[in-house]
Amino acid sequence: MKGRPLSDKPIRVTVWGENRHEKLEEQVAKIYPDGMHTTIAEGIVANLGDRVRVRTATLDDPEHGLTEEILADTDVLTWWGHAAHAEVADEVVERVHRHVLSGLGLVVLHSGHWSKIFGKLMGTSCTLRWRSAHDRELVWTVNPTHPIARGIPHPMIIEEDEMYGEFFDIPAPDELVFISSFSGGEVFRSGCTFRRGHGKIFYFKPGDQDYPVYHHEGVRKVISNAVQWCVTDQPTRSLPTLLRYETNDFYRGHGYQGPLENQA
Repeated sequence: MKGRPLSDKPIRVTVWGENRHEKLEEQVAKIYPDGMHTTIAEGIVANLGDRVRVRTATLDDPEHGLTEEILADTDVLTWWGHAAHAEVADEVVERVHRHVLSGLGLVVLHSGHWSKIFGKLMGTSCTLRWRSAHDRELVWTVNPTHPIARGIPHPMIIEEDEMYGEFFDIPAPDELVFISSFSGGEVFRSGCTFRRGHGKIFYFKPGDQDYPVYHHEGVRKVISNAVQWCVTDQPTRSLPTLLRYETNDFYRGHGYQGPLENQA
């Protein structure tokens, strides 16, 4: 599978959004008249400028806007979904999963924790506690040296957002970058990194559709930092491959053709 060689070329970003609340709920459309995906994309461009090339895709696009060609031309995919996780086609999920294992970066936002792709990559229920209220969220940096935390205030104050609380049923993160606290005393692992295959994944909690969270400068900065961090370390994208080695030939792998001789 071809990918983007390491270079000074712009990072190719696809911002994926479900785009259902904006169409069906007037109060959400007022906050995000062009869709949350557009606002997220604008924040990435505002922070990274000509270091990125950003496109958007939505659930109702053909193949959800995530064709083989588009994914092959994407270095980092951001994902926001909520009301229509079940409508995402399994074959598209399998396609995205294969690309992540091959080195596609993935930034999963807010209620994307229940998306098919995040659940498949985590292997757990990804469930959590929540309370939909006009709550203040404090985002605390617990790993200030991490690139995703660069330039983020400590704490970052989000005046209105939905509460997410522990227990969050995910595997232990490779790195915990942020935790959030709320007025009810709840805390939540709100910024977590994972690696699956050759792919880097970042989950970031803030971003309920009922509040203008993706207009928040700090939130936009976090997402932009995550886009840069999620670019693969591999020179090209490819699935992890197991090779067969012969005795005294340790450093040269032989292509494995399968368990049966003379398969033709």
